[in-house]
Amino acid sequence: MTKTTNRPTTKRSSRAAPAVPAPAAPVIEEREPRGARRKRETRARLLDAALRLMAEKGMEGVAINEITEAADVGFGSFYNHFESKEAIYATLVDNVFEEFANMLDRLAGGITDPAEVVAVSVRHTVLRARHDPVWGRFLIREGFSARAMSRGLGQRLLRDIGNGIAAKRFVVADPFIGFLAVGGTVLSAIAAELNFVAPGASAAGVLKELGFSGEHFPERTAAMLLQTLGLKRAEAEKIAARPLPVVDEAVEEN
Repeated sequence: MTKTTNRPTTKRSSRAAPAVPAPAAPVIEEREPRGARRKRETRARLLDAALRLMAEKGMEGVAINEITEAADVGFGSFYNHFESKEAIYATLVDNVFEEFANMLDRLAGGITDPAEVVAVSVRHTVLRARHDPVWGRFLIREGFSARAMSRGLGQRLLRDIGNGIAAKRFVVADPFIGFLAVGGTVLSAIAAELNFVAPGASAAGVLKELGFSGEHFPERTAAMLLQTLGLKRAEAEKIAARPLPVVDEAVEEN
């Protein structure tokens, strides 16, 4: 008797095997040329040094050689980046006032209430000075300069006050005086923040001696300014205490 062994048969599929994807080509990062990197870094050092010096002495009180020495850059290199001391000052004003004002516009982009727009701008300005005291001191010194008032933060503050008046949210008989009142209070608040309120401030103990508190200082500043512009105290304090919008850092970097 013959024993038959049943062997399993292998059924071949008529479909072709899936293609194996080819390995991705290596990504070659384009490296910044060394000369361009050095030029960019030198310009940044010059701007940083000029900001620190001009925040302390003003533009007129600073010489170009002081800037180059503070930046550890050769004197002649200054003119590879800026035509004059006035040119680097103008760039600083754009950086301090124009770019920050653009950021405030993005922050308040979804806010329809002019009162909240002002409150958000005031609070962020005081907080920015807290985190960057040199920036704050430069703003105090140059806040009412002709260049600062005609563009950047000054221009937008005038616009925001005008929007509030048009919407009947603000009761201001004289928009220019309203602008001076708000702008002056913000600059005074920044000076108080840097001198009395911020952690480690040189005269922090003075507040306690006078019986004052530095808690919630940006919100209190915003609330008082809204009252100056015509809002009732309760509403002003409510608006000033709302959560602050923030800018997406990832979006900012792109």
